[in-house]
Amino acid sequence: MDRTYRRGQTVPVSSFKDRYLRWLNRTLNPLTLRAARSGRGPFSLVEHVGRKSGRTFEAPLILAPVPDGFVAELTYGDRVNWYRNLLAGGGRVFHRGKWYRVVGVEAYGVEEGLRALGAPASWVLRLLRRREFRLLRVEADL
Repeated sequence: MDRTYRRGQTVPVSSFKDRYLRWLNRTLNPLTLRAARSGRGPFSLVEHVGRKSGRTFEAPLILAPVPDGFVAELTYGDRVNWYRNLLAGGGRVFHRGKWYRVVGVEAYGVEEGLRALGAPASWVLRLLRRREFRLLRVEADL
């Protein structure tokens, strides 16, 4: 197997998924971060603290407001950093110009999640067979 070197360590060459996620991070994330920070458009901002680094990070996501908080779909699975950091140390959500503190995360039903996100997001998620929804329970962050 081909190998590449990173920080003095030999590691396997990245998979297509890893390369795709890195490309998204470098190209689309800066644009969607700007949209999320503006409080307009479909994007919200999830602020979380790194489990190891202690640094604050921001992730632009499409969240659906529901009575108990916000619904998120884990498009890239439950191993993504923003989600793992949120579980480990909490975080905040910026949605439509307001900050909310995340006080809990729990599983959310597939049909309920699709209904909360609405069209056209639910159409795309059905087509991609995405089924991992989470409820981010929040309180207003003063």
